[in-house]
Amino acid sequence: MFKKKLSWSDSILIYKDIRMLRILLLGAISGFPWVLIASSLSLWLKEEGLSRSTIGWAGLIFGVYAFNYLWAPIIDRIQIPFLTRKLGHRRGWIVLMQITILISLFVWSLINPTQNLALLIGVGLIIAIASATQDITVDALRIEQINANEGKAMAAGAAMAVVGWWTGYKLGGVIALFTAEYFENLGIEDYWQTTFLVLGAVVILMNIALMFVHEPIKTDRQSKQRQTDKMIQSKLGSNNPITAFIAYITGTIGGPIISFFKKNGFSIAIGILGFVFLFKIGEAFLGRMSIVFYKEVGFSKGEIAIYSKTLGWITTVVFTLIGGIFAMRAGTIKTMFVAGGFMAATNLLFAALAWSGKSEWLFAIAVIADDISAAFATVAFVAFISLLVDRTYTATQYALLASIGTAGRTTLASSSGALVDWLNGDWGTFFIITTLMVIPSLICLWFIRKKIKIGEK
Repeated sequence: MFKKKLSWSDSILIYKDIRMLRILLLGAISGFPWVLIASSLSLWLKEEGLSRSTIGWAGLIFGVYAFNYLWAPIIDRIQIPFLTRKLGHRRGWIVLMQITILISLFVWSLINPTQNLALLIGVGLIIAIASATQDITVDALRIEQINANEGKAMAAGAAMAVVGWWTGYKLGGVIALFTAEYFENLGIEDYWQTTFLVLGAVVILMNIALMFVHEPIKTDRQSKQRQTDKMIQSKLGSNNPITAFIAYITGTIGGPIISFFKKNGFSIAIGILGFVFLFKIGEAFLGRMSIVFYKEVGFSKGEIAIYSKTLGWITTVVFTLIGGIFAMRAGTIKTMFVAGGFMAATNLLFAALAWSGKSEWLFAIAVIADDISAAFATVAFVAFISLLVDRTYTATQYALLASIGTAGRTTLASSSGALVDWLNGDWGTFFIITTLMVIPSLICLWFIRKKIKIGEK
């Protein structure tokens, strides 16, 4: 007997659930730090006269996102004194990371980049670590907002999480760019340093809003973790600190990895990991250098804010919600093929912009197309890895898969500035290369598409 396909109107109604608003906020909290260590840091270094290669290599701080799964089990276990008791386990961790980011912004406001580049990058690394740690908790709290048997609500939640992330990133970028330009026009010499104080105020407002996201204070998570440790330790045949440590590592790190390979089989698991690693590399190369490209073509900070941030945010929000509905109706796998092809085509538009010179209408078209493809790709990707995880190890496996996806976008894309320099500033050829980068991931997905063990295809 065939199930009736969910109608567009029924799909839209799922977004009216109050829990979707909470997930939207969590996504914004997760996305905002990327404004600090991506566009703001890159433009700050550019306007201080640093080279494209330096800006690109500075992006290596994003690499911590690729390894946050390593400490995900610790975050599941360790409770923050006072904060956990007052706010709950998940919110306590988020607030601690927000405080760390707030302090880092204050330190940034005191730094001269040309004189203290190492310190500046070091503080950026602290922000990245705090943000990556926060993401683990945000994802867990997002999942816990919805019951495990609410499949449609979980899919809608994935779309809302993406909308929230882009809201934090895009609107945060608008605030950063317009504020920096305002202070620059006022004649303030250290206008970026002053801007970071304003962004710190935004962090405080996000912490206030976080108090409206509910969290179950009492759970049996801790007791189940101890039961698993005891079971593994009993199989080791002895009871001492060494076996207790081995049981902890095996139960929290080894267990999820073994489960993933056992569920999918070795060859399919490797194919999945290859796809996850490669899927958004081309987009990452483009994204890492995009704001530098806009500046070199001749666009002002205000124009970048309007076209790349404000207009881009509206486009992303609308098409992320549409992408979520499309994924629910057509299936996640098909949606990713569509998104991959669209990403490749979008990069060609940036090549055309590079060859034509400054053109506001072409800039607007390229940015809109890029945001549409990114919206579809991100919704499909989040839904894909959410469907792959074993519910026994949801938090750790999700963090692992998300980290592998981030690894491809951060570690390899850090050479983006060096690639542009190697091409002698030939941005058009650079964007052609980023177009070709999409192909390997789609080849991986094609070979494993019929063998992936997920709830829907």
